[in-house]
Amino acid sequence: MKIQLSDHFTYKKLFQFTLPSIVMMVFTSIYGVVDGFFVSNFAGKTAFAAINLIMPFVMVLGGMGFMIGTGGTALVSKVLGEGDRDRADRYFSMMIYLTLALGAGLAVIGCLCIRQVALLFGATPEMLADCVIYGRITIAFTPSFMLQNVFQSFLIAAEKPRLGLAVTVAAGVVNMVLDALFVGVFRWGTPGAALATGLSQCVGGILPLIYFLRPNKSLLRLRKTRLEKRPILRACGNGASELMSNISSSIVSIIYNFQLLRYLGENGVSAYGVLMYVQFIFIAIFLGYSIGSAPIVSFHYGAGNSDELRNMLKKSTLLMTVSGAVLAALAYLLAGPLAKIFVGYDAELFALTSHAFRLFSFSFLLAGFNIFTSSFFTALNNGVVSAIVSFLRTLVFQTASVLILPFLFDVDGIWWAITVAEVCAAILSAYFLLRNRKQYRYL
Repeated sequence: MKIQLSDHFTYKKLFQFTLPSIVMMVFTSIYGVVDGFFVSNFAGKTAFAAINLIMPFVMVLGGMGFMIGTGGTALVSKVLGEGDRDRADRYFSMMIYLTLALGAGLAVIGCLCIRQVALLFGATPEMLADCVIYGRITIAFTPSFMLQNVFQSFLIAAEKPRLGLAVTVAAGVVNMVLDALFVGVFRWGTPGAALATGLSQCVGGILPLIYFLRPNKSLLRLRKTRLEKRPILRACGNGASELMSNISSSIVSIIYNFQLLRYLGENGVSAYGVLMYVQFIFIAIFLGYSIGSAPIVSFHYGAGNSDELRNMLKKSTLLMTVSGAVLAALAYLLAGPLAKIFVGYDAELFALTSHAFRLFSFSFLLAGFNIFTSSFFTALNNGVVSAIVSFLRTLVFQTASVLILPFLFDVDGIWWAITVAEVCAAILSAYFLLRNRKQYRYL
């Protein structure tokens, strides 16, 4: 039986509806990690450090797609809940056209300034060439990357989460096969990894575009429409928390890299890169659930169904808490094997990475609750609260921790920083949930 946004969601139905999104995000993270695996093992740790150094800038540009996708999906789902299909189609179409135009502009700007950005980020002479070539190739595919991020949300609002999963799997297979071919067989190094990533993003972004351009059986249609200032600003303002999270994470990564270069040199940046790759996979479970459940929240908010809002918050909080504990335990136990996959060829780097990951693993305990809280307020079209939670969690708390804790605990303070930030963010999230309970009647 088809699950609809208007349904009452039991644990079973919620799991069935969000599972494609969870698998989609995990798969996206896995095939993103493949670049690092092949570059590290076939091009060496200098090339590996280079792509980790420039990756935050690439992610900031592509993060514009998350802003449009999450904010736009919340708006469109709310309008669907209000019963206005025509307006929902118009708003959906605006978001796609905006993504294409903005993506093209950002690709040009990013390619022109990538060398200066790499130098600003602290690239050493040995790393600079790899930073520039990897950055330029991946940034050239920014429109496709943004479309992929946008459609991950809109396919759920269109009640087509399985299609989103199929597209993501197809993109992932393309990336992994081309990484093995370009980097492992042809030995093209960082250019090969970048090209494999870009071509896979074309699959993830263009296939859904073709689907919505053609007659389909989903809730949404792509049609001709003019851009309207008010809904665009509303969607982007509401989705700004996701953009802020992306930008903040990138800024924090830069600060981490500066600190690690200072304390540990190139090995520190490589170790942090491994942590980030594995974190992408674990955090993807929380992100996938949040993306998958957000249209449900927005729909019932638009329909004025406070009972279902309470139901979603209660079940989601429990799910995020339990999954956080499980992932933290797994991260701690698998620290050694996961480090060995990426840097097993270097004994010193392997020991450093394993130790760092054991300390880092405790951050997963509260990460899911914090991610869902930010997404929950975005789904309620309250971009301000969502942005505050996201901004403080990903930028302020982490930046303060990574700058201050090394004075108290030396290098271990860097690895503990994210856990301290998540604790602070959890207190803030609980505060906002309690403060806004009467306005939205979810408690």
